[in-house]
Amino acid sequence: KEISPLDCIDSLIERIQEVDININALPTLCIDRAKEHAKKIMGIEVNKRGLLFGLPVAIKDLIDVSGVRCTSGSTIFKDRIAEKSDILVENIEQKGGIIYAMSNTPEFGAGANTFNEVFGKTLNPWDTSKSVAGSSGGAAAALATGMAWLAHGSDFGGSLRNPASFCSVAGLRPSPGRVASNTSGIIDQTLGVNGPMARNILDLALLFDAMLGENYKDPVSVPEPNMSFLSHAKEKRKPIKIAISNDLGLPPVDPIIRKKINEIGVELQKKGIIVEEAHPDLSKAPFVNETLRSFSFYVNLKLQYINNKNNLKPDIIWNIEKGKSLSIDDLEKAQNGRVELYNNMQNFFDDYDLLLCPTTIVPPFPVEERYLKSCDGIEFSNYVEWLNIVSAITLTSSPALSLPCGLTDEGLPIGLQIIARYRNEASLLSGAAYIEENIDFQNPTPINPLI
Repeated sequence: KEISPLDCIDSLIERIQEVDININALPTLCIDRAKEHAKKIMGIEVNKRGLLFGLPVAIKDLIDVSGVRCTSGSTIFKDRIAEKSDILVENIEQKGGIIYAMSNTPEFGAGANTFNEVFGKTLNPWDTSKSVAGSSGGAAAALATGMAWLAHGSDFGGSLRNPASFCSVAGLRPSPGRVASNTSGIIDQTLGVNGPMARNILDLALLFDAMLGENYKDPVSVPEPNMSFLSHAKEKRKPIKIAISNDLGLPPVDPIIRKKINEIGVELQKKGIIVEEAHPDLSKAPFVNETLRSFSFYVNLKLQYINNKNNLKPDIIWNIEKGKSLSIDDLEKAQNGRVELYNNMQNFFDDYDLLLCPTTIVPPFPVEERYLKSCDGIEFSNYVEWLNIVSAITLTSSPALSLPCGLTDEGLPIGLQIIARYRNEASLLSGAAYIEENIDFQNPTPINPLI
């Protein structure tokens, strides 16, 4: 009781007023709602306040929070007020979390650069001329600048991991089913998931525990485990044998990033960990990802395409039209290809505890670029090709997180992607906590925006 939930909210308001004008990470605040919830929590015995005890949490503007403006970054919904909260929000609030802000996201979460026509661009606090990636860019920037201690993100093709990498924070994409959410479109979809973001692994595990829970409204959701993931993370277990890869066999990767990953491998070997250069065969991932992603866009956004095409950005229109043009043979090939990718990844962990690789293939790029156009001499033809190193992991259902692992000579963040076997978040978080503690990556957050 030395610090109350109201104290936390007031502290965040002060910080937001001080720095958000420079980065635009949290365009929608719901402070009155948050304070009402805080007062209710303060009226409960301390040991009955839930796992978070009244800690404020920022929610990405793709998830409904009752009574709050929820736009999905689209002009179509720019004035929409959600009537009922998503299952995810209900779970967080039931476990003592307080929702105080909505974080910025690209339109419908599409595109790994956080900008939209409702709120504008979110700028990278490490260099405000750079992108925060996306689509959980507002969440990552808020964490990096001290406008959030805990934040929700979501991840389809790296939407949570990419911003974590670009902003030097931590983000976890859990196995499908761990975090229940309202169902729409494809009822049993396992590509898009929700997950926690924070500044370090222990905070990440804490919020993850608060997100867990089976719910009959989400048919792929699973029960909470007996032991908390925070307990696993606190153990900081040293991996015995890890695999490390510069590119997962899916080039290109910027030489700066390759060098950093190699250096991490050397450091881990010095700790007595067996480190081998290896990765599973993920060569089919680019085709499978583009196909299944496009099909999902067509299912979820077909009506918006018909009724509001003029309000959709070109990248979304491209994705929907690609989905519309798919044949049944395309879908068959993609579904069978995903099974192969899943098996390749899970069998890979018969020999390794963890797989390490880059989170993003480049450091943060200029915010004016809609997406990365080229890397190491290779040109990209669309906005998803540069994301292969994260979207490939999505297809395998393995949990993966991005851990801050240092800065370039220009002071831009680099993220280390750590991957584990399906539903083995326990080893993932514990191993990541060991790496975080035993290698000095020198990532001083929170920071003031560097203008």
